[in-house]
Amino acid sequence: MKVVLDTNILVSGLLTPFGPSSKIVRTVSADELILYIDARILSEYQEVLHRPKFKFNKDHISTLLDFIKLNGQFVSSLPLKNRLPDPDDEPFLEVAIAGKVRALITGNIVHYPPSSREGIKIFSPSEFLEFFRKQNRTTEQGV
Repeated sequence: MKVVLDTNILVSGLLTPFGPSSKIVRTVSADELILYIDARILSEYQEVLHRPKFKFNKDHISTLLDFIKLNGQFVSSLPLKNRLPDPDDEPFLEVAIAGKVRALITGNIVHYPPSSREGIKIFSPSEFLEFFRKQNRTTEQGV
């Protein structure tokens, strides 16, 4: 399944190893989800994950970012028709639209008003995990 992860999902996943965001990061790392990105998103991931306030293990971050660089699907996108309240969120939705992903996963759903989504489903981490489980059950049952 094709997805876009807001940076806050990576941060939350690393800060809370047993929470929903961590499960999503592990699912991406296990190649069960295809992560869509562009250079802007990768740059934000790098900048945010290296912030001293998080005190993340540098080797762990380097491994995660290397995995994303090697396995992420880079896409070119167009500017949104309807701007978002926070312009820093726009690359995530632009990539989701360009990549025709099934889900954009974020801890800030309110940053993505329905009028701007262009058909992209926006999920919180726990909502996405439930959606993903249902999709897998349907696929396994051949429905």
